[in-house]
Amino acid sequence: MDKSKRKAIIAGNWKMNKTPSEAKALLEELIPLVKDADCEVIACVPYVDLAVAIETTKGTNIKIGAENCHWAESGAFTGEVSTGMLKEVGVEYVVLGHSERRQYFGETDETVNKRTKAALAAGLKPIVCVGELLWERECDITEEVIARQIKLDLFDVSAEDVKKTVIAYEPVWAIGTGKTATSDQAEEVCAFIRATLAKLYDEETAQAVTIQYGGSMNADNCDELLAKTNVDGGLIGGASLVAAKFQPIVAAASK
Repeated sequence: MDKSKRKAIIAGNWKMNKTPSEAKALLEELIPLVKDADCEVIACVPYVDLAVAIETTKGTNIKIGAENCHWAESGAFTGEVSTGMLKEVGVEYVVLGHSERRQYFGETDETVNKRTKAALAAGLKPIVCVGELLWERECDITEEVIARQIKLDLFDVSAEDVKKTVIAYEPVWAIGTGKTATSDQAEEVCAFIRATLAKLYDEETAQAVTIQYGGSMNADNCDELLAKTNVDGGLIGGASLVAAKFQPIVAAASK
């Protein structure tokens, strides 16, 4: 992390977990544990938990994010949620392009791009996820895959808007598998993402963008990962569902 240039952010991605009552209980437990954090703390929760999460964290340092949004303002998109809906309830961040959305729900780089631009237009801060499959890493095309995703997901997004965007590097082979990229692997790809942004925009813009690592970051490995120059935080899955497991990661990012 380099906090002199950009914000350190630890975001929990709850995925399809926690009912509203369970969400309230978890956040109430988490609030005192992270109240002195020297980093941004976010809980990205299921749609049905948003209202109670925002109410529970009111007046605290915990920000609330959604796990997806649609690109249209309204319309015949059954089951989807618009940026305007999220904005009105008080959401600040939104996760876009997560590998599970790409794998199970047909997300493409084109739809991620449309959702990203819609989120930015509404004043939301997107957390755009990129990452390679195990087969792609084994074929030694990680950089090609990541560069393609960055270019397409951020197509026609201005430099000023990119500075409001968080990029989460999540190697797909390390999500929910217990496998973690080594700190050197994470740094290598996060540095490559920053270099790609510098080519697409400029060095100042690239240095301003927060780049998270996601993929089985936990209390045991967070210190080593977050010590890397280009790893500016984490997008945390399983460990974000237990306050006592999430707090050490926030503490590591607060150093």
